[in-house]
Amino acid sequence: MTFLDDSLLDEIRSRAPGYDRDNTFFTEDLDALRAAGYLAAHVPTDLGGAGLSLLELVHEQSRLAGAAPATALAVNMHQVWCGVGRVLHDRGDDGLDVLLREAAAGELFAFGISERGNDLVLFGSATEARPDGEGGYRFHGTKIFTSLAPAWTRLGVHGLDASDPDDPRIVYGFVTREGTETKDDWDTLGMRATQSRTTVLDGAHAPADRVVRRLPPGPNPDPFVFGIFACFELLLSSVYLGIAQRALDLAVETVRSRTSMKTGDVYAHDPDIRWRLATAAMDLETALTQLHATAADVDAQVDHGPRWFAKLAGTKVRATETAKDVVEAAIRVSGGGSYFTRNELSRLYRDVLAGLFHPSDDESAHATVATALLGPLP
Repeated sequence: MTFLDDSLLDEIRSRAPGYDRDNTFFTEDLDALRAAGYLAAHVPTDLGGAGLSLLELVHEQSRLAGAAPATALAVNMHQVWCGVGRVLHDRGDDGLDVLLREAAAGELFAFGISERGNDLVLFGSATEARPDGEGGYRFHGTKIFTSLAPAWTRLGVHGLDASDPDDPRIVYGFVTREGTETKDDWDTLGMRATQSRTTVLDGAHAPADRVVRRLPPGPNPDPFVFGIFACFELLLSSVYLGIAQRALDLAVETVRSRTSMKTGDVYAHDPDIRWRLATAAMDLETALTQLHATAADVDAQVDHGPRWFAKLAGTKVRATETAKDVVEAAIRVSGGGSYFTRNELSRLYRDVLAGLFHPSDDESAHATVATALLGPLP
């Protein structure tokens, strides 16, 4: 059972080269996905959505990424916020049910967390969160990599409230476009249709009822933080493994039709090519199995305790590194034609490299897993 029709995915795939070439936002794709109810796919049925589990959404995001990686990656940011709401809802916390209802009603949520040079990510912020005296906050700072920049209607942000030096707090809230500026600065190697432009917050206001957490800086076991980390890492992984699957499928088609002038036989019978593609397929299967098992554990509310963050970071790094290797293998066996921009593999190769830049990166993931295994450094 799938949510997105193959015909819709074919339609979306047909537009991907043009968005990439022209460096434009995926407006038509977004309209089609909204019409299909996909923006509320992860929202519980009692709140107006389709009720897909995280595991089911991971499958759908991989399929969407195989059609249009940038579309899938950008939509991912909306789905992550829905996932955070769903994690809390399933655990008896209705604090983000308003977000889930708004997603079902058509609001589009984006991620305003990333900041230049902030390797603390969720655990610190260079953005100021200034109390408004009524329980709300005004945010002042600059966020980077704001996917869905041309279209979002709600932006989830964080900032530091240092008004009490003895009790600083990381504040999470949701703002509208008032008090924000979107820069037209997205011209990148790949993932161009995401239009993940820089967002300047100049007094963007989250009223009291849109402030969802005030947490001490640093690592925190709060379910809200867990929800962000889990949904971001796993849905992100699904996108990059979807790219890898598409590249592998294209490579199989190519070597079945390419003929060697030297042997007169198709490249699919070349033992070196068979070995390379078999290795890629085995690596991809392993990464997919890890992703699906971890997503199922989130759905089942399995208690991995403090090991959760190591499992999630490890899953993301394994997914993005494997995806990169699989796409490279696909290009190697497909020959020089894949070097031309008109070849889909060329675009997939550029797109898959973006996985290197998302948190958790390779270094921080290894540090997280090492700490889980060996304890913190002295």
